Amino acid sequence: MTRKTYAQLRAEVAARYPSGQTAGGVSVDDIVQLKLQNSYDTHLDIARDMARVMRADMAAYDADPSKFTQSLGCWSGFHAQQMIKSVKRLRGTAKGTYVYLSGWMVAGLRNRWGHLPDQSMHEKTAVADLIAEIYTSLRQADEVAINDLFKVLKAARTEDEQQQAIAAIDGFESHVVPIIADIDAGFGNEHATYLLAVDFHPELSRHFHREVSHL
Repeated sequence: MTRKTYAQLRAEVAARYPSGQTAGGVSVDDIVQLKLQNSYDTHLDIARDMARVMRADMAAYDADPSKFTQSLGCWSGFHAQQMIKSVKRLRGTAKGTYVYLSGWMVAGLRNRWGHLPDQSMHEKTAVADLIAEIYTSLRQADEVAINDLFKVLKAARTEDEQQQAIAAIDGFESHVVPIIADIDAGFGNEHATYLLAVDFHPELSRHFHREVSHL
């Protein structure tokens, strides 16, 4: 996703509020920060952006099989958030890292009926609910990280320090990554599978693969 730079957003907001703040007293700088923290306007924006990421990754792999991606399993939004934050700390980037939702994880850990075997016995909303939770947690990680970057900007005392802080804001890489999810529909009949696929759309992810029924 191509984001507007700090300078572009500040110019737009300043043009709307020449006094430097809104009628309610919210400063231009605070508005710019909020706009950057809310990196995706809608769920469809996330779906489109993740589709673009996956297409680019598949093309890179086709050209060079050493450019593979890694999909690491998570069963909660917090686990996914901490995993991506750890990857970024270790490698300096989350590029090539996805979140994987395995059917057995959902069956064993994320359904309302308690621990079940991986036999499509959990409710059909479980996977879509977990996808929404994970993307909420990843976006929260963005908000916290960008808030920290703006703290550095506000504390800058020299022009050089300000430019370094702005460069860090403009170069920020989102924690939001594609999710690979088993389309595990709970009891697995045609109607349940259809409802799950429909539920996937508003819950941010079109990135799923089909499994042969376990039953």
